[in-house]
Amino acid sequence: MSPLLKALIVEASEIDGQPDEDGYAGRITHLILDQLRRAPTLPAALPWPRDAALMSLCERLYADPADPRGPDEWGAMFGMSARTLARRFVAETGMSLRSWRRRMRLFRGIELLAGGHGVTRAAMELGYGSTSAFVYAFRLEMGSSPQAYMRGRGTEFGEGVPLHTR
Repeated sequence: MSPLLKALIVEASEIDGQPDEDGYAGRITHLILDQLRRAPTLPAALPWPRDAALMSLCERLYADPADPRGPDEWGAMFGMSARTLARRFVAETGMSLRSWRRRMRLFRGIELLAGGHGVTRAAMELGYGSTSAFVYAFRLEMGSSPQAYMRGRGTEFGEGVPLHTR
């Protein structure tokens, strides 16, 4: 959230309920909406499949984000071809397994960082080959480095980033 948007929200909350003869509150509301429209969109949810096999796959990846298995191995494990797995995964979640996994690793990274892990430890637990690979992937998705993102969020995790949307 930009400093301007934060200030506008604070201002709106301070004038809430006061008379608005000159339309000031309305102008503040319009500015907030303009700022929200201009803000970059960030991934806000991680869709989970309903299918039992795909749900099990996602739960395993969530528990061990560093698991190196690919679609061929996962498909064989759940009795389907890699292509069938890929088609069913997209149909259930709206995204490819690869994209889902990348987003899940990002969210797990935020959890780890918020829990006090350093960037290097988080990168290794998530299965990245190096800290710089994690920082690069994080910056690509979130628009800032992990440290800058966490500073901007404060120390609390969970504001606006639901991990499970079942």
